[in-house]
Amino acid sequence: MANDEPKTICRTPAEGKPGTTRIPTWKFDLLRGHILNVVREAGSDGLPFRDLSSLVAKRLTEEETTRLGSIGWHTTTVKLEMEVARDIKRLEGVSPQRLVLA
Repeated sequence: MANDEPKTICRTPAEGKPGTTRIPTWKFDLLRGHILNVVREAGSDGLPFRDLSSLVAKRLTEEETTRLGSIGWHTTTVKLEMEVARDIKRLEGVSPQRLVLA
């Protein structure tokens, strides 16, 4: 039953944004791995946030894409938790947003 599957809590780093989102752990783990890889591959110049979802989507199988639902929403949700957990960070003073490993 879908309600019984393990969930992972995802937080947001923004001040004044209370609450959390829970997503299935398999989705979190899958996307976290891909996010780490694409950010690592971008190097010290950072990965433009606008490219994150499309680069992750290219790594997904057809079945994973179908099961995930909204790739953009899930990728952003996992990315925000990864910022809180200090797995990745935004380059300071750079606009538009660029991501690097923390």
